[in-house]
Amino acid sequence: MAKLRRETHQAYSEAASLRLRAAWLYYNQGLTQKDVAEKLGISRSTVIRMLDEALKRSEVQIWISEGIDDCVELAVKLEKAYGLDEAIVVPAPDRSDAGGIAKAVGLALGHFLTEVVADDMTIGVGWGRTMTASLSGFRPPRRENCKVVSLLGGIVAVHQTNPIDYTWRLASQLGAECYMFLAPLLVDSVQTKRALIEQCGLKTIYDLAENLDLAIVSCGDIGPHSTSLSEGFISKTELQDLIEAGCVCDTMFNFLDAEGRTIDHPINERVMSVDLDTLKKAKHIVLSSGGAHRAHAILATIRRIGCNTLITDEGAARALLAKG
Repeated sequence: MAKLRRETHQAYSEAASLRLRAAWLYYNQGLTQKDVAEKLGISRSTVIRMLDEALKRSEVQIWISEGIDDCVELAVKLEKAYGLDEAIVVPAPDRSDAGGIAKAVGLALGHFLTEVVADDMTIGVGWGRTMTASLSGFRPPRRENCKVVSLLGGIVAVHQTNPIDYTWRLASQLGAECYMFLAPLLVDSVQTKRALIEQCGLKTIYDLAENLDLAIVSCGDIGPHSTSLSEGFISKTELQDLIEAGCVCDTMFNFLDAEGRTIDHPINERVMSVDLDTLKKAKHIVLSSGGAHRAHAILATIRRIGCNTLITDEGAARALLAKG
């Protein structure tokens, strides 16, 4: 099944309009590439290039129905096992690397958000590679009176997974007010953290977080390939200290044990993020993370903040069911 998703701009360039017409004729009308070329008065090679570009731009989304029943069955089992309102399970990508999994799960998150974001919503967002990957599948209509709120601080250097960058891009695509958490991800002391919140305008973020309609978070495992380590947010020494203290999970840079309890480590006191106990008050919590190696982290996050909608992949789903 192929579905054409148009951009939200009021006008298209001539090239974009022609590309979308080609995609519509090919995927929805069933014309051959040769037929499309003749109908539009262009060469077949140009049609091939346009169709490829439409896929890369996520103007065309393709779902493969074959084998999807396994994912549906896993989703139903997850909903029952963990009391979820909804579980969305995507097929495991051909490549089982973290980047491939994040892209697949993130795309599903983007599709989900496209459908559920409504007018007048206050939306809190976390961070991570999966969250960033969701932008390629996020094609919402313009909404009225929406607010997008970053739930944690950012970093000075530009990284692919910078929380502030993700918040801004999501809000821009939605046409929403954007509330940026303008503080470092980590500060030097609890005193600095309190001063930034109380004296530097961040209290607005915390106030908005008390009444979220939708909270969108991801979580990472703690190990040699964790995002926190690979992006340089923590050192190898800090990682080892956290592991020895029983840490299995990084949720919004809050480090948790298998039961979802905050690890007794100084880094948890210096992180600039909305408290997880505040986050759990959100009317609807979306947790998006994949990979069997992250099952411990996903479960710890569910135990700490709850979860209404879980978006994950086959590997993580099977691992979670084995634990349930």
